[in-house]
Amino acid sequence: MTIRHLVDRLEPTTYTIAVVNDDEPGPLEAMLADAFDGNGIDIEATGNAETVFRNVSDANLDGVTTSDEDDLAVLLDDGEPVAASSMNALYESLLAINSDLFVTGARGLGEIELPNVLAGLEDTRLRLRGYPLAHKEKLLLIIVSRYIEQLACEGGSGTIRSAFQTLSRIEDELGTKEVYDQLAGTDVDVYVYGVDDGIDPSLGPTIHSGTGPKYRRSWFVVYRPDSAASAADSGALVCYEVEPRVWDGFYTFDADRVREIDDAITDGF
Repeated sequence: MTIRHLVDRLEPTTYTIAVVNDDEPGPLEAMLADAFDGNGIDIEATGNAETVFRNVSDANLDGVTTSDEDDLAVLLDDGEPVAASSMNALYESLLAINSDLFVTGARGLGEIELPNVLAGLEDTRLRLRGYPLAHKEKLLLIIVSRYIEQLACEGGSGTIRSAFQTLSRIEDELGTKEVYDQLAGTDVDVYVYGVDDGIDPSLGPTIHSGTGPKYRRSWFVVYRPDSAASAADSGALVCYEVEPRVWDGFYTFDADRVREIDDAITDGF
């Protein structure tokens, strides 16, 4: 099964993120809308916290409550709440940052948070644009990539497979090099994929290189723990560049789906 097929079998999203506050819509709502522009994810403001919280489970609240002084973001699936996070958590993890934090290593492993509203978008097909087409959209994919790399480093064993389009990015981006140096210090088996444009073969990971579209256009980070006991810490991000700087993909933390993706990559993606 190809990466493109894995993405194409998912339907586009129909989620809504409701921002619960007592004031008029403000700049954070606008920033959130900008981060999901063109994805079929509507951003709406509401002052009725009890309505949007009526069925959401405590496990998906990120510790927030209807009496929280912070504005809240609630993920709605066909009008039903499935996850909630404070707007402050979304601001700190997504809205207030840019990709330079990850490229330079200013935000490294152990510092990556994925609020429940963002985690709740797993198994949802997204089309996200990179700079200069958009300022924020692609950032979600970068954050999820680092989050999965963090899962692998914390898990300490198993397998991680990562596609970089051009392999030199592993060494050229300080933050990426630090991440994969950390992974090299664990028992995780690291496999990297992409066009070989001069990567140092002594870097450590097992290298799979080529020049075809699957190497030039695939972006994936797939962590598969090596035991059923740690399967809950599985994670996979799978994307394909359908146009220059436009990525079509999804992410998942479902252990069965992660195994399926990992097997597809092993078979040649």
